[in-house]
Amino acid sequence: MTGRHAPLRRGVWTIWILLGHRDDVRTTRTIWSAGWYGGTMDAQDRRVKRTRILLAKALIALTLEKGYDAVTIRDITQRADIGYATFFRHYHDKDALLLDVLEVVLEELIELLLPPSSEADSDQMGTLLFQYVQEHSEVCRVLLGSRGSTSMTRHIFDAATKRVLMNRTPAENAVVPPEIAAHHLVASSIALIQWWLEHDMPHPPERMGMIYHALIIRPTDAVAFIS
Repeated sequence: MTGRHAPLRRGVWTIWILLGHRDDVRTTRTIWSAGWYGGTMDAQDRRVKRTRILLAKALIALTLEKGYDAVTIRDITQRADIGYATFFRHYHDKDALLLDVLEVVLEELIELLLPPSSEADSDQMGTLLFQYVQEHSEVCRVLLGSRGSTSMTRHIFDAATKRVLMNRTPAENAVVPPEIAAHHLVASSIALIQWWLEHDMPHPPERMGMIYHALIIRPTDAVAFIS
C-alpha cells in the first residue's frame, strides 16, 4: 500500500520496538534491519547504536511515567545505565533525542491532521486519524498529551497549520481569514485528540471521526474554505 495513508514502515515499527514489544536481542536486530541506523556496522557502530536504543527506550518510559517536561538528562542516563557525559556524544539535549526517535511518526501525524479534500471524505479521514492515535496511543501521549513534550506539540502545530494553508483554497469573501481558520482547525484537532487521550479514549475512532467532522471540519469550511 502506498500514498498518504500507507502503513508506517520504519517509524511505527521502531517505536513499538522501543516501547518494549520485542525482546532486546530482536529489538536491536530489527531496528538495524529496518534502516533506522542504516549502513554496514563494525563493533564501534554497534556500540553507538546500542547506546542510542537504550537512551530512546529510557526517554519514552520516563515520559509516560512522569511527563516529558519533568524528565532530565540525568534521569535518562540513569535509567539507561549510561554515563551522563556519554549522552552528549550523541545528542545536545533531550528534544534532539526525542525528535530522532519520533521523526517518522511526527510526519505521519502531521499528514493525518490535514483536513480532508471533500465532504465525502471527512468522516473517513477523521476515523483514520483517531485509529492512528489509538493504535499508537503511547507515542501520541508523548507527542500530544499533557505529560508530553510542549516543543514537539508546537512543532506539530506549526507544520500542520502551514500545510493546511498550502492545501486548502480560501473561499471568496470568507468570513474568517484563512490563517485564522487554519490555526483554529489545527488547534481544535489537537485539543480534541488530547481530550480523548486524557480521558482514556472513551469513544471509538468511528464516533470520534464523526465528532471531528461535525465540530471542527464542517464549521471551519463553512466560514473560511472551499469544501
